[in-house]
Amino acid sequence: MVGQFRALQDEFAATAPPAHTVAEVSALLSSARRLLAAHAAGDEEQVFGRLFELPGRGQTLIPPVTILDWGPGRLVGETTFGRFHGGANGAAHGGAIAMMFDEALGMLTFLGEQRRSRTASLAVDYRSPTPVGKTLTIEATVAEEAGRKRYLHGALKDGERLCAEGRGLFITLLPGQQ
Repeated sequence: MVGQFRALQDEFAATAPPAHTVAEVSALLSSARRLLAAHAAGDEEQVFGRLFELPGRGQTLIPPVTILDWGPGRLVGETTFGRFHGGANGAAHGGAIAMMFDEALGMLTFLGEQRRSRTASLAVDYRSPTPVGKTLTIEATVAEEAGRKRYLHGALKDGERLCAEGRGLFITLLPGQQ
């Protein structure tokens, strides 16, 4: 379902359908909404953001990040920005790039025996256009740790070309915090 929804978002972003197609798709989406509404769940039971076996945990808004390799203080993964995440001229939207960094850096804070963290700040430097529809590499590292604070760095690359860099401050949650 998540894969189909991601594909639907990309198809939606890449089309200019005629009125009769708009009406037919609208009816299909209305039916899908009714089917899903019958299975409404609370935050802890919902599938969105809780499917840990899927890239992005099943969140369809975030560009999916697949972990290729990880170890203490580092992560290497892949991501592909679809048309849904496009800005203009075949380049990813800067906001989508920022979401991807938040996801990848957040994944790094959670790997291994780490306690859950929350993003305190995130800064992104855009170095060159980030292509849509191409598999890109994301590298993330822990730059520094100080108490509950973790300073992280990420680099998004198209081959050897640096597309963007992200820096984040993540705060480890105290027991009982969510």
